[in-house]
Amino acid sequence: MPLEITLKSNKKLALSAAVAAMFLVSNAVGQELRFSWWGGGERHEAMLAAAKLFEARNPGVKIKAEYSGFQGYQERLSTQIAGRNEPDVMQVNWAWLSAFSKQGEGFYDLRKSASVMKLGEFSDTDLALTTIGGKLNAVPVGFTARLFYWNKPVLNKAGVSVPKTWDDLFTAGKALRAKAGPKAYLLDGNLYDMILMSQAYIYQKYGTPYIDGKTNKIAMTPAALKEWVGIYKRWQDENVVTPLPYRVSLGSAEKPIEQQPDWVNGNWAGVYTWDSTVRLVSSTLPGKDKDLEVGDFLTLPGAKNSGMFGRPVHVYAVSKRTKNADLAAKFVSFLMTDPEAIRALGVSRGIPATGVAFQILSKEDKLKPIEMKAYARISTQQKANAITPPSPAFEHPRVQKFVREVFEQVGYGKISVDEAAKQLAEQGATILQRL
Repeated sequence: MPLEITLKSNKKLALSAAVAAMFLVSNAVGQELRFSWWGGGERHEAMLAAAKLFEARNPGVKIKAEYSGFQGYQERLSTQIAGRNEPDVMQVNWAWLSAFSKQGEGFYDLRKSASVMKLGEFSDTDLALTTIGGKLNAVPVGFTARLFYWNKPVLNKAGVSVPKTWDDLFTAGKALRAKAGPKAYLLDGNLYDMILMSQAYIYQKYGTPYIDGKTNKIAMTPAALKEWVGIYKRWQDENVVTPLPYRVSLGSAEKPIEQQPDWVNGNWAGVYTWDSTVRLVSSTLPGKDKDLEVGDFLTLPGAKNSGMFGRPVHVYAVSKRTKNADLAAKFVSFLMTDPEAIRALGVSRGIPATGVAFQILSKEDKLKPIEMKAYARISTQQKANAITPPSPAFEHPRVQKFVREVFEQVGYGKISVDEAAKQLAEQGATILQRL
């Protein structure tokens, strides 16, 4: 090839590359990513700070924050997705993934942007929880599970030992009330807390949760269903837990425990809740988290599964319709793996899932001893394969509404244990078929 032609070709290639580079640079300027999440004031402030950091690192990029409380968030997101107007990056409840993306086509496959995602910071187990149909629909922000937390000063004052077995709940509850009076209860929890605590007991005894995670069908036998409702009723009847009618009389069945005067004043000795909420739960106690102790996860002898209810705290997903897929994926990765973002976000979303985040927060003493102890307790169960992820259908709004209504009627004495078990079996199966 003549030298002149070669030089002209090289000049054309160089010019094309320069034009392409200029296009990419100009295209980056003025880009906007819509980012939605739910939470409280602490999380909002942390998220906004992290978004500002990303904007500073990426001149010309604007993060448009769309945040609110949890109430109504799913309904709004559902409407946006149906209208093809969802945010580019979304905080999503893990259980909603299968509803929004039954075959894995509902969200952008983040593996397509693996070059900017740092997926190696996540465990294979975590990524498996957010993979549908072979597509990585989201990444988990962290993993959370239900644990017992006990207010040691309250138990010590009454001379009651921390429960080590399920039977201990009854003896400790009776002893506490005998010493501290009729307003004293061993455990508090809203209706859902108690439903899950009851399910943990049944899971250990019968080997199944209410809904099978693989088939999305009712897994409990009639006997298990009856005992699921029965143990819930017995805990209320024998005053082990705050009875539903009494809790409603204090303001609301769903009123958080940290807002309850009886918790603050030491009338209630424990709570069964997510480990990711321990800072909030302890925030109103006189000694803060120093008063609390992570209890043993009560387990029946010979149980093959802990029955511990554990799942991702929530997940980050990217819209399949986003015009800036790589940029959106880069932002998600930034929130989970960038040291400055990790420090800004702290534990506002629970203990993060990525290895780098855990290392930074633990090394810099950002995690409290009680959080580390809870994390270790959950990790032990995970490594023993004793935590089976729940069926996403269990947290589907229609299923949630139905199950809560059944247990609520039992709590108020409106239906019998037998009738409740029958409804959970028959009506529950019908609802699942229609999902």
